[in-house]
Parts: sequence; structure tokens; C-alpha cells
Amino acid sequence: MKKERSRGGKDKGFPLLLSIILVFCVLAVIVFSVAKKLSSEMSASAIQNLSESLDLIQSTIEAIINKDAEFQKIMAQEIAASRDPEEYVREYEKNHTMVKISFLGQGETEGISSTGEVFTEEELDFSLGGTVEGLPFSQSYLNYMGTWAYSMKCPVEKDGREIGALYVEYVYDSLDKSLPDGFYNKKAMLYIMDAKSQRLVLKPKGMGERSAGHLDLEDFYRANNIVDPDLRGEVSRCLEDGDNILFYHDIRGKSALNYMWSVNGGTIYLIGYVPVEAIQQEGRTVNQNILIVVAVMLIAFLLCFLLYSFYQRQQNRLWKEREAEREIHNRQLAEALQAAQIASNSKTMFLSNMSHDIRTPMNAVLGFTTLLSRDAENPVKVREYTKKIMASGQHLLSLINDILDVSKIESGKVVLNFEEFALSDLVASVDAIIRPMAQAKKQGFHVDVTGIKHEYLMGDETRVNQILINLLSNAVKYTQEGGDIWFRIVGLKQRSGQYERVRIEVEDNGYGMTPEYLETIFDAFTRAENSTTNKVQGTGLGMAITKNIVELMGGTIEVSSEVDKGSLFRVELEFRIPEGQTDRQFWENNGIARILAVDKDPEVRDSIQILMKDTGVVVDTASGVEEALGRIREGRNAGYQMILLDWEIPVLGRAAAVEQIREALSCRVPVLFLVSSDEEGTETILELEQVGFLGKPFFASSLKEKILEMQKGQGGEEAPDWEKGETLEGLHFLAAEDNEINGEILAELLEIEGADCEIVENGQLAVERFEKALEGEFDAILMDVQMPVMNGYDATRAIRALSRRDAAKIPIIAMTANAFAEDEKEALDAGMNVHVAKPIDVELLKKAIRQCIKERDQS
Repeated sequence: MKKERSRGGKDKGFPLLLSIILVFCVLAVIVFSVAKKLSSEMSASAIQNLSESLDLIQSTIEAIINKDAEFQKIMAQEIAASRDPEEYVREYEKNHTMVKISFLGQGETEGISSTGEVFTEEELDFSLGGTVEGLPFSQSYLNYMGTWAYSMKCPVEKDGREIGALYVEYVYDSLDKSLPDGFYNKKAMLYIMDAKSQRLVLKPKGMGERSAGHLDLEDFYRANNIVDPDLRGEVSRCLEDGDNILFYHDIRGKSALNYMWSVNGGTIYLIGYVPVEAIQQEGRTVNQNILIVVAVMLIAFLLCFLLYSFYQRQQNRLWKEREAEREIHNRQLAEALQAAQIASNSKTMFLSNMSHDIRTPMNAVLGFTTLLSRDAENPVKVREYTKKIMASGQHLLSLINDILDVSKIESGKVVLNFEEFALSDLVASVDAIIRPMAQAKKQGFHVDVTGIKHEYLMGDETRVNQILINLLSNAVKYTQEGGDIWFRIVGLKQRSGQYERVRIEVEDNGYGMTPEYLETIFDAFTRAENSTTNKVQGTGLGMAITKNIVELMGGTIEVSSEVDKGSLFRVELEFRIPEGQTDRQFWENNGIARILAVDKDPEVRDSIQILMKDTGVVVDTASGVEEALGRIREGRNAGYQMILLDWEIPVLGRAAAVEQIREALSCRVPVLFLVSSDEEGTETILELEQVGFLGKPFFASSLKEKILEMQKGQGGEEAPDWEKGETLEGLHFLAAEDNEINGEILAELLEIEGADCEIVENGQLAVERFEKALEGEFDAILMDVQMPVMNGYDATRAIRALSRRDAAKIPIIAMTANAFAEDEKEALDAGMNVHVAKPIDVELLKKAIRQCIKERDQS
């Protein structure tokens, strides 16, 4: 029974399938017939469209030529009305259409052109007989620019008498902008041909691909294999009669419709061809669309039979994909749980380390405070306890600063402050901090700067200084007494002329680090601990902060180390070179045009020449005193205004070397010895006249400051007492401080220094008190930032805005617990002179006050 049903189903399915096939066959015949008819009709229509397009191009060209002729007639009238026709021609400025105009007087053989050359009509051929608006139209020719051109001749009449003729040269390229950018989807080929010379003078843009042989009609024939003599004869006849012609011919193996279309009565022709396939493109497109519709219907019908089986397979595949996604999701949840547990453990470890490191110095502060209250009557112990409390407090402050730095860096809130800074100031500030630390441990501290091309750079000087202090202070901490530390700044090859590429190297021969520790050196709260270094205090955050700052600046940091042999840190950074020119006026005003630098180290000599390159000062070098004397005695390099002499010459020969050089120069030029900061035995040399010292490494700005210092010494000017001393004796300050304890501490510290201050509770009171004060009553204002009523920034702006003469000049110093670089920038932007972070460092405060008052007095 089932077999019969199956057979019956097949019997019913076969006629249905046959019916569908017959329907589609009939549909195919109908579609083929319609498509053929459409193709024929559309081909005829396309030929008509081609003729209309050529007529349109012909009309466009003729309209342009006619307009040019009309304008030329107007120019002829202007020339007739002008007093001097030749002057009119000479003053004419060419445009994209008329590249040259010429005037030839009646009965003359030579005339004048707008290009300034002599004009003769012999260069032009008007024998073709073509005219435009009654003006003769010349045969095409190559002009002086190598461009195909033609000329039209217009008589110039004055008072009914012809006084000459105006010739205007037009280039065919000017027609290009007015022609269509191709037609038949840019598959049609079009040239403009001069009828008489049969040269192709223009191929408009977008009109097919140009063959290298298409220079004239003969080349066109040859390139397109048009060899039939009858066809060529027919074309020649049309050219002679000025008629149009269309003919079919195979071009490069493809059937094409060729054309020759007369323009301007047959003086020029449009020639080219259109592939038949381009003409029939629209018909084929219609046929293709019909076939696509039929094919889509057939495919849709067949898909109905296959849909159910595909549907079942798709359901099975979707089920498997859901299972796979569920497994991936479960795995991701497990990984997220593991990451959360690691983060929780890291947080616990962070809090544990932070708690331990904070409690250690805090325990010392509280413990020694207890002992201080017990032994208050014992001055020796009081001084000892106070010293240890101060050391513990400084360590606690350093820890807090590091934790805040790490937190701010990781939260992405650090903003770099890009300003111009001097590399010499950076090196000097680092040297002033690190050298005393190294000398305290009897360590050698060596500074080298080589290969730097620009002393002034753009960058965040504070953050660079922080990087250097972190690296160098660690080098001092983890190097034994008597060891050596090297600080090098090396100029690398520039990737761009706008950036200085710098490598910073910090090397020591200290305890070194194990390979295991090197893998975690840049993690927070890690320290190299062993029996030698476990007593070294530190937060374990310095390297993490350093790496983050370096990467924030777009740089890299590397470290290599070996136990008991030392470590080497390399940092590479790029700094933008500030715009502007070197101050050459200073050197010219001081009469310094040539310097002789004597140093045994070739890198030092090269560095001096590079850094002095932009100053306009010529720097000659010598490796020793004998070579320097030889240069001077040769006479080629006489006329030095200053000598730079290396300190590393024989001890007994320094004074003698100075005298020999001066004797060879026959004048007592200033001599500066290049010395390192820790050199000894320099006092005796200072007894010589016009002899001084210039610290290594060499910088142009340091030399400039030294010259000014020597001039000031010769003038006999003496610095004020407060500048020479270390105290603030006799100064009177206005302080804005809302915290009573901090105000009391500030007053006591200033009293110790011989100064006094008047304290107000907020910024508003500070503004009112200064406004009522006599001019010069206060030497400076010490301004807190976070205060009630009016904060320090607003108070500073209000003071600067006062109409008093001293309001803009009085030094205002920010003293605040807001210690980040952004806080310092905000203080300076508000009008403050300098920023000093709390807790107050008395020495730093004194230095800032002295500098501000000095700048005020100088201004």
C-alpha cells in the first residue's frame, strides 16, 4: 500500500515538474524575443543619441569660438580708441583662453606681441579660408609653450580707416573645460583634429584611453587598422566638403561606430569611435535584469523543496552553537572570578604594605615624641630626638607623595605640563640634590652630557626631574660606600627635525639585583632585599612611578643588573624643540666671536661645538695645551676672545699654561677652567687675573651666565645682604592661613630667620589688608590655597587687579598641601610667583622668597 502511495506521488510529481519546465521554456522564448527587439531599438536610439551628443559638442565649440571672435572685435575697438595700440598690447595679461595678442600696423611687416617678442604674420597660415564671425581662422600650430593653438585676425579701424590688424592666439586646451567629461561611461574615444594639417590637436579629459600613435589622422588609421582604400577615400571626400560621416569598423578586435564630425564649417573635426557594446549596454542591462528575475523565480521555487531539510539542519546547528556559547560563557565567568580574587588579594597586599610602611615612621614619630616629653630638660637628647622625628616625618611625607602619585597615575588623572626648559637647569638641580647624598657615602658622582644638539627643550621638567631623582637616589641607596655612580645624557639620532631624542643612563657599581627581582622591579611595593640592603628605607613605589611617567611621556625604560657588579637603567625620551632663534645679540654685544676649547676628551670638544653652533660664535678645539699653542702660533686662528681649558692637565702646569696661552695671543683674554663639581685645589688658580671656573658638563647658557658673573665682579657690584646670607633678616610678610597651628608654626619659623609676619584667616582679609597697607609695608605675601570665604587663587587675582602701583609686582608665594604639578600650574596661572608645598621646608621657602624679591627688585 505504501509503495503504491509512493509511486502515485511520483506520478503526480513528474507532470508538475514537466509543466514547470514548459512554463519556463515558453517564458525564456518570450524573454529572448523581447530582449532582441529591445536591443535593436536601443541600438538605433543610441546612434541617434551619439549624433545628438556630437552636435551638442559641435555647438559648444562653435559657441566658444564665436564668443572669442566677438570679444576680439571689442578688443580691436579698444585698441583703435587707445592712444598707443602697442602699449595696450604690452600691458595685456594672458588668461587661460587667449595666451597672446599681437598688433601689426597697416603696411608694416613686423608688429608687437603681449609676450614682448616681435610678431610677423609669416608664422600663421590663413589659407584654409575658414572664418568665425567674419574673422579669418588660422591653421592649427604648436605655440611657444608647446601647446596646440590657433589664431584669429581682426582688422583695427579708426575713423573709417584700417590702421592695422589684431591677432589673438587661442589654445585648444581652453576648450577642454567646456566639454563633457566623457560620454557612454567614458568608453567613447574623442579627438579634435585640424582639418588642413590633419593633426590631432586636443584629446578632452575622460574621452577614452589614448594610444601613443594617435598624433594625426594617418596615425589614427594605423593604430585602429583602418586600411580599406574605399573607406579612406570616403573620409577624405567628407573632409574636403566639410561633411559628417559615421561608419562601423572593428577597433582592437571589437566592433565600433567611428565618426568624423565637422566643426566651424570644416576647419576642425571631431574624430573618434564608440564601441558597439557601449551603445548596446542599456539593452543588455534590460535583458540581464529580465533573466535575473526569471532566475530568481526559479531559484525561489527550488528553495521551497529544500527549505524543510535545511531548516532541520539549521536547528541542530543552532543547538550546538548555543551549547558552545554556554561553555565559553561559563569559562569567562570562571576567569572573571579568578581575576576578581587576584584583584582582591592585590588590594589586601597593597593595604598591608601601605599600613606597614606608614606605621613604621609614624611609630618613630610618636615614640620619640613621648621620649621628648620625658627628657625635655636634657638639651642633648632633645636635639637628638628632634632630628630623628624630622627624619621619620620626611620619610612619611615621601611615602604619602609616592602613594598619591601612583593613585593619580593609575586613575589616568595625571596631566603633563609642557613648557620650555633648559637642560642645564635640569642637570644643575639634579646635581645639587644627588651630589651631597653621594658625598655623604663617599661615592663618586660623575655627570656626562654628550651629543645634545639643543639645550632648550619642550617638556614637563618637573616629571623629568622626578624620574632622574628616583633613579639616582636609588643608585645612591643601593651602592656601597666608596662606590661610583654615573649619570649620562646622550643625544641620539633624531627621527624628526622637530624633536630631540635623548637617552638618560644611570649606572652604578653597587649591590646589583637578581634576575628574579628584575621581573618585578616595576611593580608597586617591591624592594630588592638581602642581607646587605634590607636596612635601606623606601616605599617600593619609586620604580612603578618612574615607569608610568616614562610611558606617559611616550618613552621607554630598560634595566640590566648583575649581583655585586651594579645596575644600569636606560630611559629614552623625545622632547619637542621650541621655535625661535638663538640670542646672538648677547655674544655680539660682548665682543665674543671666536673661542678656543682645550680638552682631552673628543666627545666634550664635539659637544661644545654643537651647543655653540647656533650662537654665531666660532669654536676651535684642541686636545691639549701644546696643540692649542700650535694653533695660535700658526696665526690662522688668532683673535680668540675666550679660552676654555680642561682642568685635567698637569697640576704644576695650570698657571703656566694660562700664561703661555696669553703670551702667544699677546693679550690677557679670560680663561675658564672646565671642572667637575667635586674638584679640589681650585683656590690657588683664582689668584690669577681674569680666570674662573665653568662646571662640567658644558652648556651655552652656563657660559653666558659665567660671562655676566665675571662682568658683574669687575664692576664691583655687591649683592644685597639678604641675598648673600641665609636668613630673611628684616623682612616683613603678610600671610593668609586659616589653620591656627600652621600659622603659629610659620610665624615661629620666620622669627627664627629674623623676619616677622602678619597672619589673616582667609583670602578676603588678605586682599583688604594689602589694600590698606602702605606701599612697601610688606616684602611678600605668603598665600594658602584652600581657605574659607575666599581661596588663595581668587585672592591672588583680586590683589593683582588692584589699582595700586605695587599690586602687580609684590611677590605672592603659594604655600599649600596641594603638591601636584597641576596644582603648581594653577597657582602660577592665578598670578602667584612660585609654589611651595606643605609641610614647609624652611630652606626651600627661604630660597623661593629670596629669588622672588630679587626678580622684583631687578624689574
